[in-house]
Amino acid sequence: MGMTVTEKILAAHAGLDKVSPGQLINAKLDIVLANDITGPLAIKEFEKIGVKKVFDKDKVVLIPDHFAPAKDIPSAQQCLDIKNFSRQQELSNYYEVGRTGIEHCFLPEQGLVVPGDVVIGADSHTCTYGALGAFSTGVGSTDLAVGMAMGEIWFRVPETIKVVLSGKPKNPWVSGKDYILAIIGKIGVDGAQYKTLEICGSAINDLSIEGRLTMANMAIEAGAKNGIIAADEKTEEYVKLRAKRPWKVYKSDPDAHYEQIIEIDVTDLEPQVAFPHLPSNTRAVSQAGNVPIDQVVIGSCTNGRFEDLWQAAEIMKGKKVHPQVRTIVIPGTQEIYLQAVQEGLVKTFIEAGAVVSTPTCGPCLGGYMGILAKGERAIATTNRNFVGRMGHPESEVYLSNPVVAAASAILGRIASPEEVM
Repeated sequence: MGMTVTEKILAAHAGLDKVSPGQLINAKLDIVLANDITGPLAIKEFEKIGVKKVFDKDKVVLIPDHFAPAKDIPSAQQCLDIKNFSRQQELSNYYEVGRTGIEHCFLPEQGLVVPGDVVIGADSHTCTYGALGAFSTGVGSTDLAVGMAMGEIWFRVPETIKVVLSGKPKNPWVSGKDYILAIIGKIGVDGAQYKTLEICGSAINDLSIEGRLTMANMAIEAGAKNGIIAADEKTEEYVKLRAKRPWKVYKSDPDAHYEQIIEIDVTDLEPQVAFPHLPSNTRAVSQAGNVPIDQVVIGSCTNGRFEDLWQAAEIMKGKKVHPQVRTIVIPGTQEIYLQAVQEGLVKTFIEAGAVVSTPTCGPCLGGYMGILAKGERAIATTNRNFVGRMGHPESEVYLSNPVVAAASAILGRIASPEEVM
């Protein structure tokens, strides 16, 4: 019996010829990641261990992005805590505001994660890097502290669910966000609990790296331990322009064991909208009905990349945001922000009546830069719409791709891009 791509990566990092689902292993780590919320907690746990130095100053990455630029005194202290630790440990990969962005947009952009890596991060959306053919997963602060100290951590090898996406969408507005929402809508928010979601098929072959990053990012919304798309020529073209070190491509064996195989034909798929209060509560945008909105958020580690902003700007060009709607656009990194300025996207957004923010997680987690009041509704390109996720527990968040969000900003209700083009 062969192995899946995830099993091969874990076996290699455990120094084993073969691993099987359910097996407990110790795996060496290539990247250990934390942000300004989780970093201070992990640092406290690290200090309890009694180790004086991190296992490798080039493999620990600290990024202030959730409440950064600092929104208040407590968040300023959290940002200072990770800065001070990075100084003390002489970390190569601490990035201050103005030189970074949202962590899960920044690491792929800068080539800090490459195919074949094992990555842990004290953030649930660390699974993003599976889009590059890496095993990446979120962990708690204690596990992260152990990772920083020892350079390895234990895993239970997950079972794998294979999702095969075939066909080519007839609808030109369908994107990776719609693919992953369709998958989550089909299997539910716990349908892949502590399992690998291995995503493949002709529709994935045609999808951009940005779209793949969006899909892997939301694997956790189906409960997955990790999402992964095996690296191909498109991946290697992306990585070779950015990588800071060598990489290795792993692919599943033809006779690998899968707990389940799910096949989805995307030919007739429409843009999807996840209604409150679960990412699995999905329906086609044509079935959304008349849902007035108060706020639109375009950005986040899910859809804050240049391709996402460009698509939204194409919808908003020459149009105005509805007078009763506030629209917030947040580029994922400084590099993306600069490109959006240079190519006129920021001008398009501002002329339409949107605000454009420096990179931050901000409203996605109900942090700042877009908190919802009681009874308000938002449509967002973010990844979660749980109760109170973006503000008041009696507010509502709807999830969509960037073009649906942009069209909704113009019409003041959840809308399809065909309605404004």
